[in-house]
Amino acid sequence: MEELRLPWSNREGLLYGGIIALITAFIMSTLNIAQNNGCLDAEVLKTSLSSLPFIWVVVMLLMTFVVGRIANAGVRKFTEPTDGFNTRIVFNIIFCVTMMSASMSLLGPLVGEILSGNITGDCLNDWSSRWPTNFFAAFWVEMLLAQPIARGAMKRLHIRNLSKINGGAVNE
Repeated sequence: MEELRLPWSNREGLLYGGIIALITAFIMSTLNIAQNNGCLDAEVLKTSLSSLPFIWVVVMLLMTFVVGRIANAGVRKFTEPTDGFNTRIVFNIIFCVTMMSASMSLLGPLVGEILSGNITGDCLNDWSSRWPTNFFAAFWVEMLLAQPIARGAMKRLHIRNLSKINGGAVNE
């Protein structure tokens, strides 16, 4: 039987990736906006929520067409077919978080400038100081929140679908 915690189809992959991207994009954009403003307040949350759809689309496109492909190749290169589920997930998270945090540490502030209409290019100068913080925060967001929630959603979806097929009986 296939792994219940991972997507079985492209459609499920979109749902799985969408959940991870939504959680991570919201937390990371809120963190970065709060750092730029010096505090976390209602205005920061409003800005983060209003920019979330745009950031989510950028993250999904980047993940689907660039980062996901490179991460999958890296996981295949550094793991063996006999390696366990957790080993493969941790390697995937390391590859994805490294590339996404590096990319979004550059693109996020640029998107912020575009959305605010105040394009100065200053955001490019701060990348080297922003990226380590973003990597560290995104790694733990992925490990402790986004990935477990997405895997839980996949497992619930698969159990529900299998129970329909098997008349209510599913072995986890």
